[in-house]
Amino acid sequence: MHPRSMRDQASSLLARMRPEHTGAGAIRPIAKQPRSRVARLLYGLAGGLALLLGVLGIFLPGLPTTPFVLLAAACFAKASPRVHRWMLQHRLLGPVLRNWERHRSLTRGTKYVAVGTMMLTISFSVWAFSDRPWVQGALLLLGAIGALVVLRIPTRADIKTQNRQLK
Repeated sequence: MHPRSMRDQASSLLARMRPEHTGAGAIRPIAKQPRSRVARLLYGLAGGLALLLGVLGIFLPGLPTTPFVLLAAACFAKASPRVHRWMLQHRLLGPVLRNWERHRSLTRGTKYVAVGTMMLTISFSVWAFSDRPWVQGALLLLGAIGALVVLRIPTRADIKTQNRQLK
């Protein structure tokens, strides 16, 4: 994707999601909620499933946590402002989500922690399944896919560099 179109999309998205300050310094975007009760229910179910997969990603090698938590927050922004606000104010999830909603990027540190924990859990799992090479191969493949997903998310420094180049 061309950097200019990424900037235009980000500007458009940020214009639609005006930040509103809530307690404890959290920023809550005002996302348009669907009028349909069915749509809100589907967004809520998708958000719950994404959050569950994100939590499972903490313990299961190859399943990335960060993208699922970001997806859950996006779904809950449309389904339930109360749950979305809770996620933004959560001690562990909040900083990453607030950073994502403000800048649409992750810090290098967040990426290092995400990929590092994936590598650690995958290494342990590969060692634990030393008698099953096909499981080891599957774990390594899933871990590589998970790492690529996280690494493809824009990094804060990269976005600042792109904005400077466009000016």
